[in-house]
Amino acid sequence: MIGKKVIDSEPIQLIKVKEILEKYSENNELTYEQNITLNHLSRFPHFSKEDGDAIIQELDSIDIKPKLAIRIINLIPKDLSDLRLIFAKEAFNPTKEQMEKILEILDKYEVIE
Repeated sequence: MIGKKVIDSEPIQLIKVKEILEKYSENNELTYEQNITLNHLSRFPHFSKEDGDAIIQELDSIDIKPKLAIRIINLIPKDLSDLRLIFAKEAFNPTKEQMEKILEILDKYEVIE
């Protein structure tokens, strides 16, 4: 990958990555890594793009940064212990009430299998 450099970097939802790869594959042949990524994304549950955007807005209202909100959406924690793992390396440590609120928000939306 000589001559290529990262111009911009931002976290995005896995469903958006899947859509980008599917659209790209319509006109181009995917590389090995892209195929592996697309297969991986097709096997695991996720929220719809619209639900993901709504969850990010709701999490923002309880002071969760978009970067962490996207990580939460991508990993879909089921309980407090799963949620604690997401925040383990972060400077922001939510209270138990905040984590319960996060789980309540996630429960409102349907996960696509």
